[in-house]
Amino acid sequence: MRTHTQRSRVMFVVTILTVAFITLGQPPSATLAINGFSPNQELALPLTAGQLPVQFIVRALEPSVRVAPDGTVYVASIRGVPGGVDLHRYAPTIDGPPDGQGRYPFKYEGQPDGCGVLATGCELIGIAEGGGDVDIAVNFPTSGVPNLALVSLTLAPGVTATHSTDRGDTFTEPNPVAALIPIDDRQWIDGFGGQNVYLNYHDVGTFNIEVQRSNDGGQTYLDGFGEAIDPATFPTAGGVPATNSANLLGTIRVDRGVCPSRGNLYQIFVAPDNAVENVSGGPLRTAYVGVSTDVKLGLPVFTFTDHKIATTPTSIAQIFPALAVDAFGNVYATWSDNSGIFYAYSTDLGTTWSTPKQVNAGATSGKTNVFPWIDADANGHVGIVWFGGDRAGNSNDATIHQPGTTMAGWTNWNVYYAESVNGHAATPLFTQSTISDHVVHRGTVSTGGLGGDANRNLGDLFQIAFDPLHRANVAFSDDSKLHPLTVAGHEGYDDPQARRLIRANFTHQLQTTAGIVTTGACAGTALPPEAGRKITGGGHLGPDVTFGFIAKETPLNGALSYQDQSQDLKVHSSGGIDSVTFAGNCATFTGNAKVNEQNGYRFRVNACDVATPGAGKDTFGITVTGPGGFSYSKGPAPITEGNIQNH
Repeated sequence: MRTHTQRSRVMFVVTILTVAFITLGQPPSATLAINGFSPNQELALPLTAGQLPVQFIVRALEPSVRVAPDGTVYVASIRGVPGGVDLHRYAPTIDGPPDGQGRYPFKYEGQPDGCGVLATGCELIGIAEGGGDVDIAVNFPTSGVPNLALVSLTLAPGVTATHSTDRGDTFTEPNPVAALIPIDDRQWIDGFGGQNVYLNYHDVGTFNIEVQRSNDGGQTYLDGFGEAIDPATFPTAGGVPATNSANLLGTIRVDRGVCPSRGNLYQIFVAPDNAVENVSGGPLRTAYVGVSTDVKLGLPVFTFTDHKIATTPTSIAQIFPALAVDAFGNVYATWSDNSGIFYAYSTDLGTTWSTPKQVNAGATSGKTNVFPWIDADANGHVGIVWFGGDRAGNSNDATIHQPGTTMAGWTNWNVYYAESVNGHAATPLFTQSTISDHVVHRGTVSTGGLGGDANRNLGDLFQIAFDPLHRANVAFSDDSKLHPLTVAGHEGYDDPQARRLIRANFTHQLQTTAGIVTTGACAGTALPPEAGRKITGGGHLGPDVTFGFIAKETPLNGALSYQDQSQDLKVHSSGGIDSVTFAGNCATFTGNAKVNEQNGYRFRVNACDVATPGAGKDTFGITVTGPGGFSYSKGPAPITEGNIQNH
């Protein structure tokens, strides 16, 4: 069985023979608001997919939720490969007002990630291209309908991407090769401006965290790339499992605030605390954040500098760590050790972090708590959600959470919400609430992906998103009901072998919380200027060659993107750079490279900043060597378009 760092998180759907529908008694459900949240509402889906004698059971796992700046709420969930993903939308100006208790009239928008190689795949066969993982992102344009981007995980080649410009009513033709590197794992996206979308995933060859940028709303991700684990941190967090412990990635977030930090990019991950622990199979007990500020240069490449958030005594590879940024550039992180939900914040753009604080309290203290997710807005307004069980002990342990032969005595799980309006104060204050109006699950909850035999009916995550009025919107999986399509001999509510109806549920805050601060100072204004020399550039060498690069000496880091269409050659740096030498206005830097996404190559670049603007004057040259005596060189020669700048 693969470990949590290696695992493929693709979840296969269940097939059944078509049987008669049977009405079963269900435990009563609440119909009133709870703790200021709307009654939980099940997002409707068909029971089965396809029209063949053998059909797929439809599930709704791992819901992603985003709220666009126009107030439109989107919820995407997965069925499991090859079942595809589903999308629900609530647009206040189109879909009508909430009902008397605040429930939204969601519109089902179908399966946007495609229907496989057959045009009738979804309707007739019940299959689609994706369904392994899903994430969505919304853009924040200055005017017009915000773009909606969606990515899903396929068996091969990897990430499928599509987007909508009409609030989910129609989508572009899915792009099944959005990731530069095939065979991918859990991917996340985030939107910025009108059309930029950032995508992250693991590089299967090195287990670095690849980040690609789209400038067309999330249809393609070819506008720029970076690696979130910097060269200094890679020995601690890189390498392919099971040789190394490596890392577990979490969300990617872009600063969309009002401060000079706007546009900064942040990537959270957990890994061992040092290189020795990494190579010896030590636990992933330290949380890190990769910070990119040069992403705002708009070059084809960008770099990250990594910082430790916190080091803990035990593993925090309890899928997944999560991150958020508020409107003033403050950064917030959350993670779980399977018991506590922990939280830390940074007011200097991820450079230093507060001492971690345990957020869960009261009835959840000392019990099992998993799957934290976080959002932030305004100035210090933070919301964290998670699943909490009513007894202590590792959530994966059936002897603790599934005693006996019936579910009557199993652990009960609910959804919890902790909110703060002073999230970066010296002592942030959180108010905890139960926001599920019924028990959403009983038994174990897996935090190891496909590894182990704990229950995965809730998937591996659920999410929270604030709307423009600072109200929390939460989508989560629920298997509290029996499925109308029964398993012969297993039709009782407390029968562990009875089929459960797994659906995405939604609830939202009915009123804005008092005390939210919307003014204040920008984060990171006291940081010292960047030290050391740096050279950056991007442009063309004739009609066929494009390039972009960053090389800096303190700390040593850099990235390269190079393409020669006449030679069908694409070169990307791998692991940053390993040397840089400055001489006057020129620099020479070297590093490992992928050629056409294959590892094992080396590059050497010489670049000179002769004048501004640089076209016809600045110079660029490259040499690439590799297996089998491979050798390629170009220049140095004056660039025909673009600019090189020696900082």
